[in-house]
Amino acid sequence: MTKLSVIQARERDALVDDLRSLAPDRWRGATLCGEWDVEEVVAHLGAASRLSFPGWLRSMIGARFDPDVHNRRRLEEFRGSSPAETLGMFAGIGPIRLPRKESVGGLGEMIVHSEDIRRPLGIRHDPDPDGLLAVATFFAAKDFAVNSKSLVAGLRLRAIDAEFVAGDGPEVGGRLLDLVMAMAGRGEVLEDLKGDGVPELRRRLD
Repeated sequence: MTKLSVIQARERDALVDDLRSLAPDRWRGATLCGEWDVEEVVAHLGAASRLSFPGWLRSMIGARFDPDVHNRRRLEEFRGSSPAETLGMFAGIGPIRLPRKESVGGLGEMIVHSEDIRRPLGIRHDPDPDGLLAVATFFAAKDFAVNSKSLVAGLRLRAIDAEFVAGDGPEVGGRLLDLVMAMAGRGEVLEDLKGDGVPELRRRLD
């Protein structure tokens, strides 16, 4: 396995451990991922691990390039008959390899969606530092599953807990994980960020 795949597997295992004792009603709780509940986000991650790029493209064509339709179809295909079954299947998934076999994009999906689940549940987790830095660098440089590069264009991002600086302009500073979540479009983290660039980032997210 490659380094990124190993890190992604560790992040998957950490999320499984956090969810094993989750009360049944909390599986229906809100996440930071739109209208999806906890089980749906887990199923989404599991479904993504089954797709190659050609498979993803076929699914998108079948959904007429509507990502909401594509995502809903694939997560329903993966989801089990109960949250416990869904989690059990998720525990055995391989790495997410989109957009290509060895891509930091898949690790980004795992880290962001895991945080989508954990924050509303009040669960604290610190992702692998090297993996998180790779994701931050990727998000600042490319628009992939989210328009992260476009979102922060003209802003300077600076982590207070890692060697990460990207871009030029009004500054947005904070923990690296919060910067990653902001680049992924999660406005809920803005209260944890500081700098004269935060109001502009808030305006763009709104």
